Amino acid sequence: MDERELIYDWNSAAGNGAFDWTRARVDLNDETLRDGLQSPSVTDPSLAVKQRLLHLMADLGIVAADIGLPGAGPRVVDQVRALATEIRDQKLPIFPNCAARTVVADVEPIVRVSDEVGIKIEAATFIGSSPIRQYAEDWTLDRILKASEEAVTYAVKHGLPVMYVTEDTTRARPETLKALYGTAINCGAERICLADTVGHATPDGVRALVKFVKKEIVQKNNVKIDWHGHRDRGMGLINCLAAIEAGVDRVHATALGVGERVGNAEMDLLIVNLKLLGTHRHDIRKLPEYCRIVAEAVGVPIPVNYPVVGTDAFRTGTGVHAAAIIKAKKKGHDWLADRVYSSVPAQEFGFEQRIEISPVSGLSNVKYWLERHGYDPDDDVACQRLFDAAKRTDRVLSDEECHRLLSA
Repeated sequence: MDERELIYDWNSAAGNGAFDWTRARVDLNDETLRDGLQSPSVTDPSLAVKQRLLHLMADLGIVAADIGLPGAGPRVVDQVRALATEIRDQKLPIFPNCAARTVVADVEPIVRVSDEVGIKIEAATFIGSSPIRQYAEDWTLDRILKASEEAVTYAVKHGLPVMYVTEDTTRARPETLKALYGTAINCGAERICLADTVGHATPDGVRALVKFVKKEIVQKNNVKIDWHGHRDRGMGLINCLAAIEAGVDRVHATALGVGERVGNAEMDLLIVNLKLLGTHRHDIRKLPEYCRIVAEAVGVPIPVNYPVVGTDAFRTGTGVHAAAIIKAKKKGHDWLADRVYSSVPAQEFGFEQRIEISPVSGLSNVKYWLERHGYDPDDDVACQRLFDAAKRTDRVLSDEECHRLLSA
């Protein structure tokens, strides 16, 4: 049978008004090296690790990266300079940007590093935009408009491309956004960023916000739109997809979703979904290394049940699941075995389906394990010994335990 006939895809079923992901064009901006490191639980990686991550980002088709907030002090300035130099010397297809508060003091070191290294660095100038933030800070709209004008004007005057970021956009008033974005654009900002800073938005909220910005602001100006979202309510990834559907030009995310509080949208899962939806056309075999290096460097272990790169992602001890996968394998069809009990094809990401023996296993699990480990799968004594042991335990049997049982 034609492989395409084996899966009916309701995601793209004709007549349901589904978004055509094969035509989507969106860029990715990696925030791991700045926003990701704001997590209170991470360790700041070494410069060598950060440089390696830039290469992996390029391999994965990520076209932009936030390489730090140099306004934080000399140490960050030195690292930003080194990372920008790596991009320049290795000719990496990564467009660097640096975060900055909307104050000249934060923008100045970006100008300095850009001039020293000789490449463009985008200034991502940010300021709070929601009523609750303004109230807490005792800010007036006039004050933040003035600060925005001064910072953006300074950056543009000194040759920096500017992305103007309104923090907490998803809780800001429409008239405030029009005033802030209008001022930044008039001062030369080439890109505006809609930020769901506290993970407040739902997908419908994202679509409504992007629609408003496109109609009321971007339609009158030749500027790009970015989306930057957090996952306080667990919707970081789905909101990225909603933003892409709504027509943003670039989305931000971090490796494994590391970041402030519960983190940002997960870059790795975003790439997985874009790949499976037909949008991301780059080689994704470096994705496991990207995730592993970040997990080790920042000290945040990958949960066992994390999609794709978690140790349980393609692992089963369940009899029904294992039986279906084994039957698919016996048909000599790896494509089928990879998809019969998974929507993510393991081999495309450098993994394989793993079948183990547990209390909920059937004899098919046992026979498969025996064959894979050089034993006779038709040895009834060996089968029964492992099967009985599995039914007496409360977890998956390790390979060592199985070998020991068979040698007893």
